[in-house]
Amino acid sequence: MRVLTSVAFSHLDPARGFDGGVNNFYRLIYRTLTTQGAAPGKGGTAIRPDLATDTGTPSDGGKTWTFTLKKGLRFQNGDPITSAEVKFGVSRAWDPEIGIGSPYAKQLIDAPDGYRGPYASGDLPTIKTPDARTIVFQLKKPYADFGSVVAQPTFVPFPKDTGGKGEFDRKPIASGPYQVASYKRGASLTLDRNEHWDPGTDTVRKALPDHFTWTFGLDGATIDERMIAGQGNDASAIAGGSGIQPATVARIQTPALRKRTLSGLTGCTTYLGLNTTKKPLDRVAVRRAIAYAVNKATQVDAVGGTAKAQQATSIQPPTVVGRKKYDPYPSEGGKGDLAAARRLLGEAGARGGFTLTLDIRSQPYMQAQGVAIQQALAPLKIKVTLNTIDTATYYEAIGTPSQQHDAAITGWCPDWPSGATFLPPLFDGRLISAKGNQNLAQLDDKGVNERIDEIAAMKDLDAQNAAYGELDEQIMKLAPIVPLMYEKYVGVVGGNIAGAYLHAGFSGGIDLVSVGLADPDRS
Repeated sequence: MRVLTSVAFSHLDPARGFDGGVNNFYRLIYRTLTTQGAAPGKGGTAIRPDLATDTGTPSDGGKTWTFTLKKGLRFQNGDPITSAEVKFGVSRAWDPEIGIGSPYAKQLIDAPDGYRGPYASGDLPTIKTPDARTIVFQLKKPYADFGSVVAQPTFVPFPKDTGGKGEFDRKPIASGPYQVASYKRGASLTLDRNEHWDPGTDTVRKALPDHFTWTFGLDGATIDERMIAGQGNDASAIAGGSGIQPATVARIQTPALRKRTLSGLTGCTTYLGLNTTKKPLDRVAVRRAIAYAVNKATQVDAVGGTAKAQQATSIQPPTVVGRKKYDPYPSEGGKGDLAAARRLLGEAGARGGFTLTLDIRSQPYMQAQGVAIQQALAPLKIKVTLNTIDTATYYEAIGTPSQQHDAAITGWCPDWPSGATFLPPLFDGRLISAKGNQNLAQLDDKGVNERIDEIAAMKDLDAQNAAYGELDEQIMKLAPIVPLMYEKYVGVVGGNIAGAYLHAGFSGGIDLVSVGLADPDRS
């Protein structure tokens, strides 16, 4: 199986990487206590047992969770995976340099003050391993959906005392069906089978190909041309990333290509984050003015039109359970309301305009989005300077508050389809951190923080998700972000590809654990 992509993986270390594309990849080489299913639609976002025999047993009112490991689990060298290795892997999330990925372990699991991970602080006493197959987590507070949390990449097991500094970014230790055979950062990566992976212990991964090979750094237009042609080895290839380029959309409407085309909502929201610590963005009226002024129609056009995206109004996308449909800053056709924006700027004493710096990724469509923001705000005398950052390091850069500028175009995808994975990570002011920060707006609002706690304490998940839908609207009154669009994945696969479907849990990309080749001899 070949994968052609322009963007390299952020990190091979699962404690560091945290985006839909790399999380999809992680499932090939790593396993966690639970994982998302392998199916299109809701079947894919349902949580399934993985290393554990079930999705966990709560006690103490939901503050303690116990998991039992399956028998016969092994690393790529044949060593057994026990509860001690799971504990060690999880505790790496507290390392200040390594633990910049998924935040849920640190947010939810109780830990001593000042704990800095296993390398600096040693054992984490709030995770107990009474025997080789039992692991018990003590949480800071009850959490009804902890069985979904342990599907996060930070719950990957590793042998004790391994993985310091950048070790796993160079040479991971596999627990899944594949292991890294070769890796040239930014150029290529090859996976071979992990002979110690036992399919009898794994009800999720099909692991059909014998090998996976990634080619990184390809131009998006080049990938499109190769996938459309589908010649030679490219017949056994898929494209990574966000699918075809905007300019290619019109070319894939022929019957032959439509048979090889996959499309659907990614389950993510692309948004303009406004840094509320920067003047004059520290004033709510200024942020609301920007929310009114942004032309969302041109944002959709920038990524390829309605075939590739639809305009966003709320923070949560349509795929999230409990999502509320509303539009707090409406305008005709989504083209912006400059009159409303000018009134708000007048109230804020900013009618004379100002300058802001906008962080964007080094991708053509992102450049087009940045220019569209410039054009939308220019009539308000707001001068937007574009700061282009390499795609491979973009999220790490904007997730470091000391490196943040005034605004950034970015996106968020749910770690599972719940408001719990959308709103608290982005807007809980108590979670703002020096590295790996997801609250790009740096919003720290007492009312929002308190409501997050109230919702998290709910034991009924349906009521909880409905409450997050209401919180979405409460947050948008403060305008810390401008929802721009709900993007769609549109991609062409090779003619020899079989079993490909879009997974709602991994940014709408092709689920790597199920895809295979129709005729292996053609590869």
